[in-house]
Amino acid sequence: MIRSMTAYASAEAVTPAGALTCELRTVNHRYLELSPRLPEDLRSFESALRERIAARLSRGKVDVIVRRGESRGESLQVEQMMVGRLSELASEMRGHFPDMRIEFTELLRFPGVLQHAEVDQDTQQVALLGVLDRALDALTATREREGAKLGDILRERLDGIERIVGDVRGWMPEIRAALRTRLETRLADLKQPADPGRLEQELVLQVTRSDVDEELDRLGAHIAETRRVLGLKEPVGRRLDFLMQEFNREANTLGSKSVDARSTNAAVELKVLIEQMREQVQNIE
Repeated sequence: MIRSMTAYASAEAVTPAGALTCELRTVNHRYLELSPRLPEDLRSFESALRERIAARLSRGKVDVIVRRGESRGESLQVEQMMVGRLSELASEMRGHFPDMRIEFTELLRFPGVLQHAEVDQDTQQVALLGVLDRALDALTATREREGAKLGDILRERLDGIERIVGDVRGWMPEIRAALRTRLETRLADLKQPADPGRLEQELVLQVTRSDVDEELDRLGAHIAETRRVLGLKEPVGRRLDFLMQEFNREANTLGSKSVDARSTNAAVELKVLIEQMREQVQNIE
């Protein structure tokens, strides 16, 4: 399964301690690099969060932002002891201030009167990992959609490489014949007649130096392997990156051995296609 390393996703959940929002942003990276930002009361769960992400993602720089929103009403409670003490003080002060009135909303603003209900640690961890899983599901879906597009681009470039390899292979008999003709013409211009045996030796040497059958065979093997890797159900970015290096090596050798304008141009076209593939591979998990 081809998956892009560039994506964004978010998820929300309402919990007893308040609303939780989890945002995930990922970009390409050689390894998995996590940068979590959590509310203070959830920092103790960072290790569990990292483990959960590492189980789902293998590469990419991942920014994780968790925010806590407003609490639900049922998570609030009144501190009865504090209210009782304030009531006693109000009774004592009423003799001095008979017209004193205490509004309910003002009472709630007094420090320590209104408190959030305690939520146990296990409940908070379950809530955090639950909203994280939903964000990861959305992120994975996005990465797979983008990966499918990248796979189509890579297969299109592979078709182009395969076409060029076939063209060069078809030109080789003609290129060898032209090489022999050029060599015979050069030797014919010499004042001294050339030894036929020497001519054959020189021809074999020139053909050997310009022989690209091995490079074409290896390019064909790399094409087949890349197609196979693109069909795997696991992360394949590193394998594809290695294959791009192998493609480039063969294209360079093909160009250095070229004795014909057509094969020289073919080597240049190959390098262009390989570079286009390499750029896309950098974004694959």
